[in-house]
Amino acid sequence: MRKIVFISTLFLIVTSFTTTSKRVDVLIQKEIKTVFNIENYTTHPIAISKEVQELIPLKITETNFFKIKSDDNFLGYYYLGKAYGKADYFDFIVIFDKDLIVSKVKILVYREDHGGEVGSKRWLKQFIGTTKEQQLKYQKDIAAISGATISAKSMTNEVNKLLKTIGILNNKQQL
Repeated sequence: MRKIVFISTLFLIVTSFTTTSKRVDVLIQKEIKTVFNIENYTTHPIAISKEVQELIPLKITETNFFKIKSDDNFLGYYYLGKAYGKADYFDFIVIFDKDLIVSKVKILVYREDHGGEVGSKRWLKQFIGTTKEQQLKYQKDIAAISGATISAKSMTNEVNKLLKTIGILNNKQQL
């Protein structure tokens, strides 16, 4: 009996992760199609050398940073990241155009009861147009959000780490 309960519990855990992953994939596809105004595209993981991996603030893997192409035309990149709120993390995507300028930032999955305002389109628009040369300052370049202070600061910090990472990868010719 315990074996059946264990297997059932394990199955539920595994399928819950798969469902979230499929949901996130659908959201990513929608954002890429919208940003680049395309229907068909392919993504290709970016491989980073070990030497460069040690220089960058974010760990880049074959599951979180991708090149986007449509009909062999290079369109840009996207990064799938995580940031922390008060008690849990949330998933987000940053889409870059081919010149490494932020085209879109979207919160894909927010897991907390409070602070969800960080996912508003109006607040996230502040990141659009930023480049690898920029360092954003919370409450100066990026507006604070009452009730979502921790999430907003965390999101700003993660985007800053990503911009720095992109700059280093570009300088080291890894993109």
